[in-house]
Amino acid sequence: MNNQWLTIKQLDQQLKEWQALNKKYGKPRAGWIKTLRVALSMSAEQLARRLGLTRGRINQLENAEVHDAITLRTLKEAANALGCELVYAIIPKGDSSLENIIRTRAEEIAKERVERVAHSMSLEAQSVDPNILENQKEELVKNLIEHLNKKFWDSIEEKNPTTLAKNITRIFKDDTLNKKK
Repeated sequence: MNNQWLTIKQLDQQLKEWQALNKKYGKPRAGWIKTLRVALSMSAEQLARRLGLTRGRINQLENAEVHDAITLRTLKEAANALGCELVYAIIPKGDSSLENIIRTRAEEIAKERVERVAHSMSLEAQSVDPNILENQKEELVKNLIEHLNKKFWDSIEEKNPTTLAKNITRIFKDDTLNKKK
């Protein structure tokens, strides 16, 4: 396991904690600014004075937060004016993990590549056993994950489809020869 995978595993552990907090609490329906302001018994006008804004602008900020149209800078300033600190994280959706995101992407790429080659071969009357295709797809997934790099997130197009076609053809021929023996 290389350093990149150690980093991913460590991040996944940290992100699980954030996911648990997000699942348990989430964002308040009224947004954090208004929820905290009300909990502190602070009026919109009082918060406005602390931020050097108008009361109307505070209402706009609170509304913008509810509709996910507020900047991090503004949230940070509002948090500071409320005697709080802005803490945020980007976490995998649901119960997913970085490892799952990578595996899902690798599976998408592998499926696309293997299906493309299988289709080409079927046009040449060289259909391939579905089990062989599945094995080739899994092998490709492992290879993509082991050699993870920035190109991984580019389009799905195979950089060298000839190599993949040769590998699948070789496996198909090897399997056919083994069955005849």
